Amino acid sequence: MLKLINAGLGRTGTTSLKAALDRLGLGPSFHMFDIVGDTERLRHWEKIVCDGERPDWAAAFAGYRSAVDGPCAVYYRQISEAFPDAKVLLTVRDAESWYRSTHDTLYQFALRSAANPPEPGSAQARLFRVTSTMVWDGLFGGRFSDKDHAIEVYHRHNEEVVRVMGADNVLVYDVRQGWEPLCAHLGVDVPREEFPRTNDTASMRQRIAAAAGAAAATG
Repeated sequence: MLKLINAGLGRTGTTSLKAALDRLGLGPSFHMFDIVGDTERLRHWEKIVCDGERPDWAAAFAGYRSAVDGPCAVYYRQISEAFPDAKVLLTVRDAESWYRSTHDTLYQFALRSAANPPEPGSAQARLFRVTSTMVWDGLFGGRFSDKDHAIEVYHRHNEEVVRVMGADNVLVYDVRQGWEPLCAHLGVDVPREEFPRTNDTASMRQRIAAAAGAAAATG
């Protein structure tokens, strides 16, 4: 059962947060990469995102204690209703650096998939369908390449999370703040080791390439 839901968009430190939550005993933590390479989970989310199937959130997050990145940033309201006792987090970063990082990593996968469509029905094609429906065509209305528009959507999303969930119920969190605010929000002790810093742009590009290969291999 989920104990924490992060409503922050991708490239706001979600992978570092995942590692931190695992360390704090709130793992396993669901991440978008958990959909990649898992044919059954991909099929489940394809039905929710693309086909409008009514979600069974307990089944979608079975075995997980927290959720970051990907679907939970878009479906945070519905997921919070399904897990009303879960704490809510909103990871944020400077909007300009967020856009640059997202453009140079995740969006490049989308552009490549659009320019060279994967084989219809393959796992890679289905993954592209999910991400396009949910993020590029959904959240950003097909206009992510318009930097001003994308940043406006980013700000609007963050403001909406705080408004919908209530300022007193959401920790607005930059992972550069480290352990203290996160642990205070969760009511747990601060670990002695350094906060995990993972998934910079270079490593993210490698992970996307590996993910695309994994999707192609399971197609």
